[in-house]
Amino acid sequence: MSLKERVYSVLVVSSSQKLNTALSALLEKPRFSPVVFASDLSTAKRAIADRAFDFLLVNSPLPEDSGIRLAVDTASSGETAVLLLVPGEFTEDIHDKTAEYGVFTLGKPTAKPMLLTALSWMESMRERMLKAEKKATSIEEKMQEIRLVNRAKWLLISEEGMDEETAHHDIERQAMDRCITKRQIAEEIIRRYQT
Repeated sequence: MSLKERVYSVLVVSSSQKLNTALSALLEKPRFSPVVFASDLSTAKRAIADRAFDFLLVNSPLPEDSGIRLAVDTASSGETAVLLLVPGEFTEDIHDKTAEYGVFTLGKPTAKPMLLTALSWMESMRERMLKAEKKATSIEEKMQEIRLVNRAKWLLISEEGMDEETAHHDIERQAMDRCITKRQIAEEIIRRYQT
C-alpha cells in the first residue's frame, strides 16, 4: 500500500473554532478518517481511552490546561504521532521540554503550507512507528515459537527418553518432512502429551 493510500485517524484537541475550521479543511476524507475534535482535556482523554489515534494535534493552551502533558503522555505511548501548536514566543522552550518524547512543536500563528508540512512529518513518524510495531510483533512471535519448541523438546526428553539434541533434530526433521513449521510440530507434540 502506498503512502498516498493510507488512512490516518486524527484527534484534534482545540478550543479555537477558527483553528478547528481550518483543520477540518486540511484533514479531509479519505486520507484522514475519522477526525475527532475535542474542545477540552477531559473530552480528549475519553476519546483516547475509547480508541487509538494515528495523529494527535493539540492547540495549546486549552481552557483548563496547557495540553503539554497530554501531548507528552500520548507521544510516549509510541503509537501516536503528536503535534503541539503553541504560541510562537514559547515554541523554543516547549520544544526543549517535549522533543525527547517525540512531540513535534509548531509555533502559532502558522500558515497552511506549514501545517501541511507538519502533517507530512507526522505521516513519516507514524509509518516509522508502524514498522517498529510490526518488527516487535515479529520478534514476539519468534520468541513464542522458540518457547513452544523448547517446551515440546522437554516433553520429548521426559516422555520419550530422548536427549536434547535428538529431540531438537526430531522436531526439525518432522517439520521438513511434512513441510510445516517447527511451531506446528511443537504444538502437536504438546497436545499429544497434555491429553
